[in-house]
Amino acid sequence: MKRRKLILGGLFILLIAASVLSVCVGAVKIGAGELWSIIMNQLGFSNIQNYSQQQEAVFTTLRLPRTLLGILVGATLAIAGATIQGLFRNPLAEPGLIGISAGATLFAVIMIVLEARFFSFMTATFGYYALSIAAFFGGALATLIVYRLSMNRGKADITTLLLAGIAINALAGSFTGLLTYPASDDQLRNITFWSMGSLGSASWKTVGVILPLVLLPLIALPFFAKPLNALALGEAQAGHMGIHVGLLKSMTIILATLGVGASVSVSGMIGFIGLVIPHILRMAFSADNRLVLPGSALLGASVLVLADLISRVIVAPAELPIGIITAILGCPVFIYIILVERRKRSFV
Repeated sequence: MKRRKLILGGLFILLIAASVLSVCVGAVKIGAGELWSIIMNQLGFSNIQNYSQQQEAVFTTLRLPRTLLGILVGATLAIAGATIQGLFRNPLAEPGLIGISAGATLFAVIMIVLEARFFSFMTATFGYYALSIAAFFGGALATLIVYRLSMNRGKADITTLLLAGIAINALAGSFTGLLTYPASDDQLRNITFWSMGSLGSASWKTVGVILPLVLLPLIALPFFAKPLNALALGEAQAGHMGIHVGLLKSMTIILATLGVGASVSVSGMIGFIGLVIPHILRMAFSADNRLVLPGSALLGASVLVLADLISRVIVAPAELPIGIITAILGCPVFIYIILVERRKRSFV
Protein backbone atom coordinates (compact mmCIF):
# COMPACT_ATOMS: atom_id res chain seq x y z
CA MET A 1 0.00 0.00 0.00
CA LYS A 2 2.77 2.41 1.02
CA ARG A 3 4.85 1.39 -2.02
CA ARG A 4 1.88 2.02 -4.33
CA LYS A 5 1.36 5.48 -2.88
CA LEU A 6 5.06 6.29 -3.31
CA ILE A 7 5.02 5.21 -6.96
CA LEU A 8 1.84 7.16 -7.74
CA GLY A 9 3.26 10.19 -5.91
CA GLY A 10 6.44 9.98 -8.01
CA LEU A 11 4.39 9.76 -11.23
CA PHE A 12 2.35 12.79 -10.13
CA ILE A 13 5.56 14.80 -9.58
CA LEU A 14 6.73 13.71 -13.05
CA LEU A 15 3.45 15.02 -14.52
CA ILE A 16 3.89 18.37 -12.76
CA ALA A 17 7.46 18.67 -14.08
CA ALA A 18 6.36 17.78 -17.64
CA SER A 19 3.53 20.34 -17.48
CA VAL A 20 5.87 23.12 -16.28
CA LEU A 21 8.30 22.35 -19.12
CA SER A 22 5.44 22.37 -21.62
CA VAL A 23 4.18 25.83 -20.65
CA CYS A 24 7.67 27.37 -20.31
CA VAL A 25 9.50 26.09 -23.42
CA GLY A 26 8.77 27.34 -26.93
CA ALA A 27 9.29 30.26 -29.31
CA VAL A 28 8.36 32.63 -26.47
CA LYS A 29 10.33 31.55 -23.38
CA ILE A 30 8.79 31.86 -19.94
CA GLY A 31 11.13 31.53 -16.93
CA ALA A 32 10.16 29.83 -13.67
CA GLY A 33 9.91 33.18 -11.84
CA GLU A 34 7.80 34.69 -14.61
CA LEU A 35 5.53 31.64 -14.64
CA TRP A 36 5.03 31.87 -10.87
CA SER A 37 4.28 35.59 -11.14
CA ILE A 38 1.70 35.04 -13.92
CA ILE A 39 -0.07 32.33 -11.92
CA MET A 40 -0.14 34.42 -8.73
CA ASN A 41 -1.54 37.39 -10.65
CA GLN A 42 -4.16 35.26 -12.38
CA LEU A 43 -5.26 33.89 -8.98
CA GLY A 44 -5.31 37.37 -7.46
CA PHE A 45 -2.61 36.67 -4.81
CA SER A 46 -0.06 39.21 -6.10
CA ASN A 47 0.24 42.41 -8.14
CA ILE A 48 3.94 42.06 -8.98
CA GLN A 49 4.41 41.83 -12.76
CA ASN A 50 7.90 40.80 -13.90
CA TYR A 51 6.70 39.42 -17.24
CA SER A 52 5.58 40.83 -20.57
CA GLN A 53 2.02 40.91 -21.88
CA GLN A 54 3.12 38.60 -24.70
CA GLN A 55 4.31 35.98 -22.19
CA GLU A 56 1.02 36.21 -20.30
CA ALA A 57 -1.01 35.90 -23.51
CA VAL A 58 1.01 32.91 -24.75
CA PHE A 59 0.61 31.18 -21.38
CA THR A 60 -3.12 31.75 -20.88
CA THR A 61 -4.43 31.38 -24.43
CA LEU A 62 -2.02 28.88 -26.05
CA ARG A 63 0.18 26.77 -23.82
CA LEU A 64 -2.00 26.21 -20.76
CA PRO A 65 -5.05 24.90 -22.69
CA ARG A 66 -2.73 22.82 -24.92
CA THR A 67 -1.00 21.28 -21.91
CA LEU A 68 -4.32 20.55 -20.21
CA LEU A 69 -5.60 18.92 -23.40
CA GLY A 70 -2.44 16.79 -23.57
CA ILE A 71 -2.95 15.71 -19.95
CA LEU A 72 -6.59 14.75 -20.53
CA VAL A 73 -5.97 12.91 -23.81
CA GLY A 74 -2.81 11.12 -22.65
CA ALA A 75 -4.36 10.05 -19.34
CA THR A 76 -7.52 8.79 -21.04
CA LEU A 77 -5.76 6.83 -23.81
CA ALA A 78 -3.40 5.18 -21.30
CA ILE A 79 -6.01 4.20 -18.71
CA ALA A 80 -8.33 2.92 -21.45
CA GLY A 81 -5.47 0.82 -22.85
CA ALA A 82 -4.66 -0.59 -19.40
CA THR A 83 -8.34 -1.42 -18.81
CA ILE A 84 -8.83 -3.15 -22.15
CA GLN A 85 -5.60 -5.16 -21.72
CA GLY A 86 -6.82 -6.26 -18.29
CA LEU A 87 -10.29 -7.05 -19.61
CA PHE A 88 -9.07 -9.09 -22.59
CA ARG A 89 -6.16 -10.54 -20.59
CA ASN A 90 -4.17 -9.78 -23.70
CA PRO A 91 -1.07 -7.51 -23.54
CA LEU A 92 -1.48 -6.54 -27.21
CA ALA A 93 -5.01 -5.19 -26.78
CA GLU A 94 -5.57 -1.44 -26.97
CA PRO A 95 -8.50 0.91 -27.80
CA GLY A 96 -7.54 1.04 -31.47
CA LEU A 97 -7.88 -2.73 -31.71
CA ILE A 98 -11.66 -2.67 -31.24
CA GLY A 99 -12.13 0.02 -33.90
CA ILE A 100 -12.68 3.15 -31.81
CA SER A 101 -9.85 5.24 -33.31
CA ALA A 102 -10.42 4.05 -36.89
CA GLY A 103 -14.16 4.76 -36.73
CA ALA A 104 -13.61 8.23 -35.31
CA THR A 105 -11.00 9.02 -37.95
CA LEU A 106 -13.26 7.85 -40.80
CA PHE A 107 -16.13 10.11 -39.72
CA ALA A 108 -13.75 13.03 -39.24
CA VAL A 109 -12.35 12.54 -42.74
CA ILE A 110 -15.89 12.31 -44.18
CA MET A 111 -16.69 15.62 -42.52
CA ILE A 112 -13.48 17.23 -43.83
CA VAL A 113 -13.91 16.07 -47.44
CA LEU A 114 -17.68 16.30 -47.91
CA GLU A 115 -18.52 19.15 -45.54
CA ALA A 116 -19.22 21.77 -48.21
CA ARG A 117 -21.45 19.44 -50.25
CA PHE A 118 -23.52 17.51 -47.73
CA PHE A 119 -22.82 18.56 -44.15
CA SER A 120 -23.07 22.34 -44.29
CA PHE A 121 -26.27 22.12 -42.20
CA MET A 122 -24.27 20.41 -39.44
CA THR A 123 -21.46 22.95 -39.45
CA ALA A 124 -24.02 25.78 -39.52
CA THR A 125 -25.83 24.31 -36.52
CA PHE A 126 -22.94 23.08 -34.42
CA GLY A 127 -20.18 25.31 -35.81
CA TYR A 128 -16.93 24.73 -33.96
CA TYR A 129 -17.99 21.36 -32.55
CA ALA A 130 -19.11 19.70 -35.83
CA LEU A 131 -15.84 17.84 -36.51
CA SER A 132 -15.51 16.62 -32.93
CA ILE A 133 -19.14 15.50 -32.87
CA ALA A 134 -18.71 13.57 -36.13
CA ALA A 135 -15.52 11.86 -34.86
CA PHE A 136 -17.12 10.96 -31.56
CA PHE A 137 -20.14 9.36 -33.24
CA GLY A 138 -17.80 7.50 -35.62
CA GLY A 139 -15.91 5.97 -32.71
CA ALA A 140 -19.12 5.14 -30.84
CA LEU A 141 -20.73 3.59 -33.96
CA ALA A 142 -17.68 1.41 -34.66
CA THR A 143 -17.65 0.19 -31.07
CA LEU A 144 -21.39 -0.48 -31.11
CA ILE A 145 -21.08 -2.57 -34.31
CA VAL A 146 -18.12 -4.54 -32.93
CA TYR A 147 -19.84 -5.06 -29.60
CA ARG A 148 -23.13 -6.21 -31.19
CA LEU A 149 -21.27 -8.64 -33.47
CA SER A 150 -19.52 -10.15 -30.46
CA MET A 151 -22.68 -10.68 -28.41
CA ASN A 152 -23.73 -14.31 -28.07
CA ARG A 153 -26.64 -15.28 -25.80
CA GLY A 154 -26.33 -12.06 -23.85
CA LYS A 155 -22.57 -12.31 -23.35
CA ALA A 156 -19.71 -10.64 -25.20
CA ASP A 157 -17.33 -13.20 -26.71
CA ILE A 158 -13.83 -11.73 -26.44
CA THR A 159 -12.35 -13.61 -29.42
CA THR A 160 -15.18 -12.49 -31.71
CA LEU A 161 -14.84 -8.96 -30.34
CA LEU A 162 -11.15 -8.81 -31.30
CA LEU A 163 -11.73 -10.31 -34.75
CA ALA A 164 -14.65 -7.93 -35.42
CA GLY A 165 -12.44 -5.03 -34.30
CA ILE A 166 -9.74 -6.02 -36.77
CA ALA A 167 -12.35 -6.18 -39.56
CA ILE A 168 -13.80 -2.76 -38.68
CA ASN A 169 -10.31 -1.27 -38.54
CA ALA A 170 -9.55 -2.58 -42.03
CA LEU A 171 -12.88 -1.39 -43.44
CA ALA A 172 -12.61 2.09 -41.89
CA GLY A 173 -9.02 2.39 -43.08
CA SER A 174 -10.03 1.48 -46.63
CA PHE A 175 -12.80 4.08 -46.77
CA THR A 176 -10.49 6.69 -45.24
CA GLY A 177 -7.95 5.98 -47.97
CA LEU A 178 -10.67 6.14 -50.63
CA LEU A 179 -11.76 9.58 -49.45
CA THR A 180 -8.30 11.03 -50.02
CA TYR A 181 -8.85 10.89 -53.82
CA PRO A 182 -11.53 13.63 -54.05
CA ALA A 183 -9.80 15.71 -51.32
CA SER A 184 -8.13 19.04 -52.13
CA ASP A 185 -4.55 19.86 -51.04
CA ASP A 186 -5.77 21.68 -47.92
CA GLN A 187 -8.08 18.81 -47.05
CA LEU A 188 -5.27 16.30 -47.54
CA ARG A 189 -3.13 18.29 -45.10
CA ASN A 190 -5.95 18.19 -42.54
CA ILE A 191 -6.47 14.47 -43.10
CA THR A 192 -2.74 13.80 -42.60
CA PHE A 193 -2.69 15.66 -39.30
CA TRP A 194 -5.93 13.96 -38.20
CA SER A 195 -4.57 10.50 -39.08
CA MET A 196 -1.26 11.09 -37.27
CA GLY A 197 -2.57 13.11 -34.33
CA SER A 198 -2.02 16.67 -33.16
CA LEU A 199 -2.86 18.93 -30.23
CA GLY A 200 -2.62 21.98 -32.50
CA SER A 201 -6.37 22.64 -32.24
CA ALA A 202 -6.16 23.04 -28.46
CA SER A 203 -8.12 25.91 -26.92
CA TRP A 204 -10.27 26.46 -23.84
CA LYS A 205 -13.27 25.46 -25.98
CA THR A 206 -11.62 22.15 -26.92
CA VAL A 207 -10.79 21.42 -23.29
CA GLY A 208 -14.39 22.25 -22.34
CA VAL A 209 -15.76 19.93 -25.05
CA ILE A 210 -14.01 16.77 -23.84
CA LEU A 211 -13.67 17.51 -20.11
CA PRO A 212 -16.97 15.93 -18.98
CA LEU A 213 -16.58 13.02 -21.42
CA VAL A 214 -13.09 12.03 -20.22
CA LEU A 215 -13.52 12.83 -16.52
CA LEU A 216 -16.14 10.08 -16.16
CA PRO A 217 -13.85 7.21 -17.34
CA LEU A 218 -10.81 8.73 -15.60
CA ILE A 219 -12.68 8.73 -12.27
CA ALA A 220 -14.69 5.51 -12.72
CA LEU A 221 -12.21 3.07 -14.31
CA PRO A 222 -9.83 2.83 -11.29
CA PHE A 223 -12.78 1.46 -9.28
CA PHE A 224 -12.75 -1.60 -11.59
CA ALA A 225 -9.14 -2.46 -10.65
CA LYS A 226 -10.04 -5.17 -8.12
CA PRO A 227 -12.59 -6.91 -10.41
CA LEU A 228 -10.01 -6.85 -13.22
CA ASN A 229 -7.46 -8.43 -10.87
CA ALA A 230 -9.98 -11.19 -10.18
CA LEU A 231 -10.68 -11.57 -13.91
CA ALA A 232 -6.97 -12.20 -14.50
CA LEU A 233 -7.50 -15.58 -12.74
CA GLY A 234 -10.14 -16.55 -15.33
CA GLU A 235 -13.83 -15.82 -15.85
CA ALA A 236 -14.99 -18.87 -13.90
CA GLN A 237 -12.76 -18.02 -10.93
CA ALA A 238 -13.91 -14.39 -11.05
CA GLY A 239 -17.53 -15.56 -11.07
CA HIS A 240 -16.88 -17.74 -7.99
CA MET A 241 -15.43 -14.65 -6.27
CA GLY A 242 -18.73 -12.80 -6.80
CA ILE A 243 -17.76 -10.78 -9.86
CA HIS A 244 -20.55 -10.21 -12.44
CA VAL A 245 -18.30 -10.78 -15.46
CA GLY A 246 -20.85 -9.70 -18.09
CA LEU A 247 -21.56 -6.42 -16.32
CA LEU A 248 -17.82 -5.83 -15.81
CA LYS A 249 -17.17 -6.25 -19.55
CA SER A 250 -20.03 -3.97 -20.58
CA MET A 251 -19.21 -1.16 -18.14
CA THR A 252 -15.48 -1.08 -18.84
CA ILE A 253 -15.93 -1.18 -22.64
CA ILE A 254 -18.53 1.62 -22.53
CA LEU A 255 -16.32 3.82 -20.33
CA ALA A 256 -13.19 3.19 -22.41
CA THR A 257 -15.10 3.93 -25.62
CA LEU A 258 -16.51 7.14 -24.22
CA GLY A 259 -13.09 8.43 -23.19
CA VAL A 260 -11.16 7.33 -26.28
CA GLY A 261 -13.87 8.53 -28.68
CA ALA A 262 -13.85 11.97 -27.06
CA SER A 263 -10.03 12.09 -27.09
CA VAL A 264 -9.71 11.08 -30.75
CA SER A 265 -12.39 13.62 -31.69
CA VAL A 266 -10.10 16.51 -30.64
CA SER A 267 -6.60 15.11 -31.20
CA GLY A 268 -6.85 12.55 -34.01
CA MET A 269 -5.20 9.14 -33.85
CA ILE A 270 -2.28 9.01 -31.40
CA GLY A 271 -0.74 5.56 -31.23
CA PHE A 272 1.32 3.63 -28.66
CA ILE A 273 0.16 5.56 -25.58
CA GLY A 274 -2.57 3.02 -24.77
CA LEU A 275 -0.35 0.09 -25.73
CA VAL A 276 3.08 0.84 -24.25
CA ILE A 277 2.40 2.83 -21.05
CA PRO A 278 0.60 -0.01 -19.15
CA HIS A 279 3.42 -2.40 -20.18
CA ILE A 280 6.09 -0.11 -18.74
CA LEU A 281 4.31 0.05 -15.39
CA ARG A 282 3.73 -3.69 -15.22
CA MET A 283 7.37 -4.45 -15.99
CA ALA A 284 8.82 -1.76 -13.75
CA PHE A 285 6.59 -2.18 -10.69
CA SER A 286 3.64 -4.57 -10.57
CA ALA A 287 0.79 -6.13 -12.56
CA ASP A 288 -1.68 -5.10 -9.84
CA ASN A 289 -4.38 -3.07 -11.62
CA ARG A 290 -4.82 -0.92 -8.50
CA LEU A 291 -1.42 0.51 -9.44
CA VAL A 292 -1.48 0.03 -13.22
CA LEU A 293 -4.75 1.89 -13.92
CA PRO A 294 -4.12 5.18 -12.06
CA GLY A 295 -0.39 4.93 -12.79
CA SER A 296 -1.09 4.60 -16.53
CA ALA A 297 -3.22 7.75 -16.42
CA LEU A 298 -0.40 9.75 -14.76
CA LEU A 299 2.42 8.37 -16.92
CA GLY A 300 0.37 8.55 -20.14
CA ALA A 301 -0.41 12.22 -19.46
CA SER A 302 3.28 12.99 -18.80
CA VAL A 303 4.49 11.19 -21.93
CA LEU A 304 1.94 12.86 -24.22
CA VAL A 305 2.68 16.33 -22.83
CA LEU A 306 6.43 15.79 -23.39
CA ALA A 307 5.81 14.30 -26.88
CA ASP A 308 3.75 17.37 -27.77
CA LEU A 309 6.54 19.63 -26.52
CA ILE A 310 9.05 17.82 -28.76
CA SER A 311 6.67 17.94 -31.76
CA ARG A 312 6.35 21.74 -31.61
CA VAL A 313 9.99 22.68 -30.88
CA ILE A 314 12.02 20.18 -32.90
CA VAL A 315 11.16 21.74 -36.30
CA ALA A 316 9.98 25.18 -35.07
CA PRO A 317 8.27 27.28 -36.32
CA ALA A 318 6.62 24.29 -38.09
CA GLU A 319 5.05 21.43 -36.12
CA LEU A 320 5.33 17.65 -36.45
CA PRO A 321 2.26 15.41 -36.07
CA ILE A 322 2.45 14.07 -32.54
CA GLY A 323 1.82 10.51 -33.75
CA ILE A 324 5.30 10.52 -35.33
CA ILE A 325 6.89 11.36 -31.97
CA THR A 326 4.89 8.74 -30.02
CA ALA A 327 5.76 6.12 -32.67
CA ILE A 328 9.48 6.97 -32.56
CA LEU A 329 9.45 6.81 -28.75
CA GLY A 330 7.04 3.90 -28.45
CA CYS A 331 8.35 1.44 -31.05
CA PRO A 332 11.80 0.83 -29.49
CA VAL A 333 10.24 0.50 -26.05
CA PHE A 334 7.66 -1.95 -27.36
CA ILE A 335 10.31 -4.05 -29.14
CA TYR A 336 12.37 -4.09 -25.93
CA ILE A 337 9.31 -5.25 -23.99
CA ILE A 338 8.70 -8.07 -26.48
CA LEU A 339 12.34 -9.23 -26.23
CA VAL A 340 12.27 -9.16 -22.42
CA GLU A 341 9.01 -11.13 -22.33
CA ARG A 342 10.41 -13.70 -24.77
CA ARG A 343 13.56 -14.07 -22.66
CA LYS A 344 11.42 -14.64 -19.56
CA ARG A 345 9.43 -17.39 -21.30
CA SER A 346 12.62 -19.10 -22.47
CA PHE A 347 13.65 -19.56 -18.82
CA VAL A 348 10.28 -20.97 -17.76
